[in-house]
Amino acid sequence: MLAELVKYLIENHISISTMESCTGGLLASLITDIPDASTIMKFSAVTYSTEYKIKMGVPKEVIDQYTVYSKETAIEMAKAISKYADSDLGVGITGRLTSNLDEEKSVDLCIYDRRYDQIYTTHVMITKSIRTENKIEVIEAFIQLFNSTIKA
Repeated sequence: MLAELVKYLIENHISISTMESCTGGLLASLITDIPDASTIMKFSAVTYSTEYKIKMGVPKEVIDQYTVYSKETAIEMAKAISKYADSDLGVGITGRLTSNLDEEKSVDLCIYDRRYDQIYTTHVMITKSIRTENKIEVIEAFIQLFNSTIKA
């Protein structure tokens, strides 16, 4: 699923780190399934709780103003992990994959390109009832965003 993306990162000597919430580290896991990914994968954090998003560098004020389920939080997650790991790219993923409430189920994801101080975001509407299927949709959205921005 991510083989071409990882190959591109390796060939172009671009490092990546991830801070994932609702996907539980799936992106990092899929990246590390690919041979030689250790040359570009710097660090990964699963910050499922608000407490650990803040501990990893997401400003509490951003979470308080926009909630943990926001584009703004995804941006701060991507920036924080890139800085923490000293990686070229930082990825932040946060949102709701399922909910027992009538709240919107959606995910925000951000790729932060620290080399150029560029932020790329996308919003994924969640439509399936099975969490694992929704996680795959988020990974597919990440690949599309990467291909249309970093690789373009």
